[in-house]
Amino acid sequence: MTGATSIRILNELVNTQRRTTEVFAALADPTRRRILRQLSAYEEITVTKVARPFRISPPAVSRHLRVLEKAGLITRRRAGRMHLIRAQANGLEKAQHWIEQCAAGWQFSFDTLDGLLRRQRKGSHQ
Repeated sequence: MTGATSIRILNELVNTQRRTTEVFAALADPTRRRILRQLSAYEEITVTKVARPFRISPPAVSRHLRVLEKAGLITRRRAGRMHLIRAQANGLEKAQHWIEQCAAGWQFSFDTLDGLLRRQRKGSHQ
């Protein structure tokens, strides 16, 4: 493996960790989770319509949308004077992959512990 390849792999790992952290940070806020849930009902929606059910200022909604956009969970585009928002399901893939890896590790640990306990029980009954 060349030095350039090692650096590229390391950069990819760091960027993946950063993206995963951004997704979890975005999802940590209940307002942003509600926005995502709302967006899941539409292909595309105006920022004004996104903001309507919330009792927060338009600039606060805009800040929430920027966090979601930076995390790759939404895209934003302009059509004339309208700002349109769209959910990006693939934005959850990095976090979903991380959760799956953790779950697989935990399952392996639990299976190993279960096997150990079974062997111990068999040994104490003899």
